[in-house]
Amino acid sequence: MTPDPWRKAPLIAGNWKMHKTPAEARGLVRSLLGQLAAEPAAEVLLLPPFTALEAVVEELGGDTRVRVGAQNCHHEAAGAFTGEISAPMLAPLCDYVLVGHSERRHLMGESDNVVRRKLDAVLVAGLLPVLAVGETAAERSAGVTEAVVERQARAGLEGLAIGEIGRCTVAYEPVWAIGTGATATPDDAAAAAAVIHRVVAELSSGEVEVRVLYGGSVTPANAASLLSAPGVRGALVGGASLRADEFAGIVAAAG
Repeated sequence: MTPDPWRKAPLIAGNWKMHKTPAEARGLVRSLLGQLAAEPAAEVLLLPPFTALEAVVEELGGDTRVRVGAQNCHHEAAGAFTGEISAPMLAPLCDYVLVGHSERRHLMGESDNVVRRKLDAVLVAGLLPVLAVGETAAERSAGVTEAVVERQARAGLEGLAIGEIGRCTVAYEPVWAIGTGATATPDDAAAAAAVIHRVVAELSSGEVEVRVLYGGSVTPANAASLLSAPGVRGALVGGASLRADEFAGIVAAAG
């Protein structure tokens, strides 16, 4: 199910977080498919909760306009980890797996090392990682945004083979903008994207480019300006992805 990792289209990903039963997920997918263009300019990705993954895949019915991913995985392939889901378990249903989301880092205590182990597991399973990075409000106030973004990006990507880096997507999500209604400016997004692109260029000797997404209170009203920021090639969408009309509007804003 893995799409071409070199695809040049923007990526618009909808992170549903802990929302939607399987039945509700089916309804949202049906509504979204009815509102997407026949050939969207963007690659569209849905990240439902584990319990709705199969329902989403079934409801899509092979519609190639929409990809499916998971919001998280465990770093081990199998074992005595009650309540966890491994990347090999996800592989029959998914193309992508999100790792390092700020809610995992700050609410669940995941360190850069844990995030990296998960990213490695995703790659081993033949899936495509979306690595989330971003600073807190306190870090922003302290003027260390670029240092935090660089640290997290390096921790996630350093030591990977060039081909493995090329399979990754990096999402810049300032923690202070997630679910708050506050949004980074296009200049903020461009500055963070420049850091990520520089890190990728250094780690790959200039041989690889990755898609950098912006995430944090993305809406149809601000999507076009954020997506036009230099170095930004997509969005990781939270609350608006739970409403088909709004998410379809963000997809349309990508071109």
